[in-house]
Amino acid sequence: MTETETIAYDVVVLGAGPVGENVADRTRAAGLSTAVVEAELVGGECSYWACMPSKALLRPVLARADARRVPGLRQSVQGPLDAAAVLAHRDYYTSHWKDDGQIGWLEGIGADLYRGHGRLSGTREVTVEGADGGGRVLTARHAVAVCTGTRASLPGLPGLAEVKPWTSREATSAQAVPDRLIVVGGGVVAVEMATVWQALGSRVTLLVRGAGLLPRMEPFAGELVAESLKEAGADVRTGISVTSVTREGPTVVAVTDGGERVEADEILFATGRVPHTDDLGLETVGLEPGSWLPVDDTLLVSGSSWLYAVGDVNHRALLTHQGKYQARIAGAAIAARASGVPLLETDPWGAHAATADHATVPQVVFTDPEAAAVGLSLAEAEQAGLRVRAVDVDLASVAGAGLYADGYRGRARMIVDVAREVVLGVTLVGPGVSELIHSATVAVAGEVPVSRLWHAVPSYPTVSEVWLRLLEAYRDA
Repeated sequence: MTETETIAYDVVVLGAGPVGENVADRTRAAGLSTAVVEAELVGGECSYWACMPSKALLRPVLARADARRVPGLRQSVQGPLDAAAVLAHRDYYTSHWKDDGQIGWLEGIGADLYRGHGRLSGTREVTVEGADGGGRVLTARHAVAVCTGTRASLPGLPGLAEVKPWTSREATSAQAVPDRLIVVGGGVVAVEMATVWQALGSRVTLLVRGAGLLPRMEPFAGELVAESLKEAGADVRTGISVTSVTREGPTVVAVTDGGERVEADEILFATGRVPHTDDLGLETVGLEPGSWLPVDDTLLVSGSSWLYAVGDVNHRALLTHQGKYQARIAGAAIAARASGVPLLETDPWGAHAATADHATVPQVVFTDPEAAAVGLSLAEAEQAGLRVRAVDVDLASVAGAGLYADGYRGRARMIVDVAREVVLGVTLVGPGVSELIHSATVAVAGEVPVSRLWHAVPSYPTVSEVWLRLLEAYRDA
């Protein structure tokens, strides 16, 4: 191949994470030739530095916590976790940071993979710079899909670059347990990583600028998670900002806005995400480098007829499962438009319009206790001007909870639109609630009337009986 070779495809996908893979899967299934461009590992952030390694690290932590609440078992699990075994378990689930299996999957669906950094270089055109310095120009007859996701955002603090802080990547791929770890932030990454490393033997100090943890959930979620972290030995401090960081030999020193010095061996900044679009050639098509890419419900970038932005990069819902959902929508929309048939004529199931990433987004935080939510919180519903009623249930009052664990602590909240009597949101906090959130998602997405939910009978004795308690609370309020 020459350095200036131009190759034509129906679709070019920038980014081979779960989102890009799903777009390619749908376009190939529709018979469209598809190229996928990836600068790092095929499988993306989720497979190697986010969802998979973090959950592999958290699973032993939560399993031990559950076992310690079961009579007849708790005495057998009082010792420390085998950190080496936990890290090896994590390494297995990241395929030891090798993407051979993912490459094989792409080849299996008939997509062509191009290794290198891809940039837009004009309308329906992507230039790929390979590791060898060679370049190729890929043209797209129908669509280019930007699926490049996000990267960690670091604050502009004095001394930060010299300290070499952890981001989510280092926190999920570290090969040794630091004796002391500072975690800056109070969101999902911060609390999950604080949970992991505290359980593996670190002395964790969590520095949170806001008033509490998990600020995007109901307040009681952050309160229960903070309480559990403190009981596990973590030092949780809220209302504190870090103003500077330095490394004094092997020790990291963080100075707070109150003048306090906090020392550790490593420091993790979990302070948000920014779109991975700064070096993507957006300026060649009239867009701003480094910006989020607003889209319509078919994931078509505003003002474009060929450029799609799918997953985190469009800022609709920064979650892998939502990105994969969008990818299925985008792939179907691209295929339909390529066929020349109007979308509405080929879309009886709503497959060409993403609607579940507006007000029906489920999320699980895999801490101890787990926190899970879908739909609107009470504050969000009230801010939207809706007339709602919130009902709360102590999960310990459910028979199945006591069987699940001695001393079960948890809480559930249901938000109901009193005008339509449909569920707008549900938040669950407690051991094992991650497996309950899909039932709530079905109720919210399906706009199931409360009167019909009475006839969805939960099995006894399971924690899912919380649905009956919530409906009783709403009826009796």
